[in-house]
Amino acid sequence: MTPLFRDRQDAGEVLATKLGAYSGRDDVIVLALPRGGVPVAFEVARALHAPLDVFTVRKLGVPGHEEWGFGALATGGVRVLDRDLVRRLGLPEGLIEQITARERRELERREHAYRGDRPAPALTGKTVIVVDDGLATGSTMRAAVQALRALGPAQIVVAVPTGARQTCDELRPHVDALVCATMPEPFYAVGLQYDDFRSTTDEEVCRLLAAAAEQAGIPA
Repeated sequence: MTPLFRDRQDAGEVLATKLGAYSGRDDVIVLALPRGGVPVAFEVARALHAPLDVFTVRKLGVPGHEEWGFGALATGGVRVLDRDLVRRLGLPEGLIEQITARERRELERREHAYRGDRPAPALTGKTVIVVDDGLATGSTMRAAVQALRALGPAQIVVAVPTGARQTCDELRPHVDALVCATMPEPFYAVGLQYDDFRSTTDEEVCRLLAAAAEQAGIPA
């Protein structure tokens, strides 16, 4: 399989061409899911002349099956729980709080690393474009969308360079718009769509956020 993108920067440039309707609007903010979504979102925000920030999400995983989330924590102190799943699994409240506390510590560590003392952006009434480097199962993005709804945006737009068609179709009814630049079939993994899919570091996230703030004339 030939990769579709050289790297996340290339993917962001391609994705930005699909989002021209949001360019130059003062109600738009681009939120990246760290870490891999940040280099993609940086190019999108630059092309749209929109502010860039991060929206950190930590999945609350079922013990022993952590990839299976029963809820999520997100930027802004939001916690979303799938109460039906919690009941079906019989997860005790004490265990839920224990897992929540552990994931909150990691979320706060990342928030401080990426934002320092800068407050989370106000999203009420905004058109929020949520960017990641791809959608495979979509679990992290679904958690982000659920958490974002609690913060009062006018619209939530999910934007990714590549994704599985089934995942995109399942997510589309839960957002105001979904833009996926490429949906190759068969779709095996996000990383296979990139020639360079090395891990994005905390340092790179901070550098790109600072550069985006400088471009927008905002103190980093």
